[in-house]
Amino acid sequence: VQLQAYGGGLVQAGGSLRLSCAASGRTFGRYAMGWFRQAPGKERELVAAISYSGGSTYYADSVKGRFTISRDNAKNTVYLQMNTLKPEDTAVYYCSADRRPYISGATGIDYWGKGTQVTVSS
Repeated sequence: VQLQAYGGGLVQAGGSLRLSCAASGRTFGRYAMGWFRQAPGKERELVAAISYSGGSTYYADSVKGRFTISRDNAKNTVYLQMNTLKPEDTAVYYCSADRRPYISGATGIDYWGKGTQVTVSS
């Protein structure tokens, strides 16, 4: 599986961005998907995750109520809608795919995409 994330950019605090991650292959629907982020000097953290069917989602406390993860298995794409962005959301965002039912952390992730930079100005 190859993952390509896009949609990052520079936005003012309070603004919105939507990240997309397109996956290659015909087995996209068998993978749980997750979005991670890594700010300079910090560890990579799980922001949001979604089960292979889309029926179960997870959000980090820091983004609950502001971010929404979704997926379109027909388009082999997972999305991260980010609203009410804050300067502390500034990071490189990575999408990931895993054959386990759920993604709960960075350890053991099967596939990583290249990151996309999100910068939120104050």
